[in-house]
Amino acid sequence: LMKAICLESERLILKPLSLSFLSKEYVNWMNDTEVNEFLSSGGDYSLHKLKVFLSEVEKNEILFWAVIIKHSGKHIGNIKIDPVEIKHGICEYGIMMGDKTEWGKGFAKESSKLVIEFCFKSLNLRKMNLGVIESNKRAVKLYEKLNFIVEGKLINHVSSNGQFVNVLRMALFNQNYVVK
Repeated sequence: LMKAICLESERLILKPLSLSFLSKEYVNWMNDTEVNEFLSSGGDYSLHKLKVFLSEVEKNEILFWAVIIKHSGKHIGNIKIDPVEIKHGICEYGIMMGDKTEWGKGFAKESSKLVIEFCFKSLNLRKMNLGVIESNKRAVKLYEKLNFIVEGKLINHVSSNGQFVNVLRMALFNQNYVVK
């Protein structure tokens, strides 16, 4: 029903995430405390664990993309839309920019715009949701730039750096949503 397809922008190509992206670099991202500081996954990763994860992604046909820099072919992160609830026209967004040397160059915004457009135009989804740790200022700023609004706040919701922290629930509405 729903399959990730290749998406392209000026500087990036988004390819469906698969086993072909298994690499030591990817494992390193997952174990990098700066990269996974605000992620629900990460830490104690190995090539084997990543291989198992990627084969699951491949098998389950989740909307999951590898973010690749066009001119170099370098895999720098991932974007996921999962779960998707067709009945309600909603989906959940998540992003990880693993390659820290590429941080701050607008790649998260550029790749997110491609995925948002795909979900809203091609899939005609009505609303995209996400959860972000309130203190993750860089992410919150990105989502605000992408026009996500804060819908609610979950107090002391998840554990981060040994303490319980708030999670903002943010949403983006498809302005061109067509009722089928």
